Amino acid sequence: MPRALITTDCPALSLLHRGKVRDMYTIPGHDDKLLMVATDRISAFDVVMAEPVPGKGCMLTSISLFWFKLLGDIMPNHLISADLADFPEICRQYRDQLEGRSMLVRRSKVVPIECIVRGYLSGSFWSAYKKDRNVCGFMLPEGMRESDRLSKPLFTPSTKAELGEHDENISLDMMREKVGAELTAQMETAGIRLYERAAEYAREKGIIIADTKFEMGQDAEGRLILVDEVLTPDSSRFWPLESYQPGQGQPSFDKQYLRDYLAGLSWDKQPPAPPLPAEILEKTSERYQEALRRLTA
Repeated sequence: MPRALITTDCPALSLLHRGKVRDMYTIPGHDDKLLMVATDRISAFDVVMAEPVPGKGCMLTSISLFWFKLLGDIMPNHLISADLADFPEICRQYRDQLEGRSMLVRRSKVVPIECIVRGYLSGSFWSAYKKDRNVCGFMLPEGMRESDRLSKPLFTPSTKAELGEHDENISLDMMREKVGAELTAQMETAGIRLYERAAEYAREKGIIIADTKFEMGQDAEGRLILVDEVLTPDSSRFWPLESYQPGQGQPSFDKQYLRDYLAGLSWDKQPPAPPLPAEILEKTSERYQEALRRLTA
């Protein structure tokens, strides 16, 4: 296994934000750019685990780069380059931390909404459906089963919580109140188009994208762009097509394996997280590797 990177340390740069997985830096003399580094941290239930998944950040970066290229005609994104040779010289001294897991990106004004697109009834949406057919403002048919395919993809936004807090599903009406009707419409249209293109491609590769989360921002010209990561096992629910069977939960190529393990413990889903056995970390890593292999082969 590669050496794990839990936390970056780049003192010549200014740490702007340390998220659940990514460390974001500003670069002296380059106010319009940011350096985004994907560490090997992993979170579940919005809590960051103490143990890393070695190589995870490199896998996430490779998958995001793949999708940025494939989806670039639908929506522009914040990527400038993932090649260290293109980074400002001040960044290159940290090659051992940045190689294969970092992106030089355009600075943008991030919209404080998580753009979730769902193609299947799963996760928190399934939990909500069991209580009420009206989920996030959408009236779903009676008698649906867990993992059933929806008649069309649904855009179900959520709030963007701070580290340690939980995202909260909101209706489109609530999103309009927060960011305006025009921006809501643009984000909904773009999110569904991105999901449909990605889901069609992934299905050809033997993967069902049950749902995914996009983040969007506005660049210096006010254009809506994709930011952060895109369509990775961290932000998506990936199921193997060959074993898909509605009416139950599905095996997956994402961190659901970790979530299922944690759900079986007597843990209140509040920090600190319980220690993770090596087997759980290894099997989680294997699922990420399989997603990368299938999508990019």
